[in-house]
Amino acid sequence: MRKLLLLLAAIGMVLSSFTGLATEAQKKLNVLIITGGHDFENQPFFQIFKDNPDITFEALEHPKAHAALAAGKAGNYDVVLLYDMWQDISEGAKADFLAWLKAGKGLVVMHHAIASYQAWPEYSQIIGARYFLANTTINGLEKPGSTYKHDVIFGVEPAPSKHPVTAGIQKFTIHDETYKGFDVLDGVTPLLTTDEPTSNKVIAWAKTYEKSRVVYLQLGHDHFAYENPALRQFLRQAIQWTAKKSAP
Repeated sequence: MRKLLLLLAAIGMVLSSFTGLATEAQKKLNVLIITGGHDFENQPFFQIFKDNPDITFEALEHPKAHAALAAGKAGNYDVVLLYDMWQDISEGAKADFLAWLKAGKGLVVMHHAIASYQAWPEYSQIIGARYFLANTTINGLEKPGSTYKHDVIFGVEPAPSKHPVTAGIQKFTIHDETYKGFDVLDGVTPLLTTDEPTSNKVIAWAKTYEKSRVVYLQLGHDHFAYENPALRQFLRQAIQWTAKKSAP
C-alpha cells in the first residue's frame, strides 16, 4: 500500500509539473514577427525575442506573411511586430490588417518598417509617420526623400512624459542607423528622442489606431543595436503595452 501511495504521489507531482508548464505557456503573449523586403542579421535579431521570457513568437516572411492576418487566423496572435520593408499589398490584405486593428490587437513597428506601403496612405495613419523613399508631393507640397546614415554612435533619452513603454529606461548610447526627413503625424506620444543631427529628434512614439495600441521604434539596424539592453527593454515593454498588459 505504501508503495502504491508513493507511486500515486509521484504521478501527481509529474501531472502538477505539466499543468504548471501549460499554465505558464498560456500566460505568455503570442507575437507574430513579419519580415521581408530588407536584409537583416537573422540570428541576433531573433535572439531578442528568444531571450524575452514574456512571449512566444512565430516569424513569417513576405510574401507569405499577409495570409497570417486573414480571418480565422489573426486571433492566434496578441501582437504583430513589423520588421519588414514591403510595398505590395492587396485590397484583401489591407482589409485583414484593418480588421486586426479594429479588434484591438497590438502593433509594434520597428526600424525600416516605417518605409513600407508607400502607395497606401492609410499605413502612415496607422503607424504615425511617413518615410519618403523618393521625392513626393503631398497636398501640393514637395517632400524631399528621407535620408539615413549607417554606423552612428549617438545618445538617446526618454521623452519627459512618463509612459509604461519607457519605464525604467535611462538615457543611453547606441550604435545604430539614423533616419532623417520623415514626417511624424500629430497626435503621437513621443517616447524616445535624440539630438543627433543625422536623425529626426523624435525616434519612438506611441499612439492608438482604431482599438489598437501602436508603438514605433526607429532603432534596430543590426547586432550593435539588437544587443543594446535599453533597446531590448523598450521592445519588451512595448509588446506588453500594445497587448494591453500595462496601463494606458
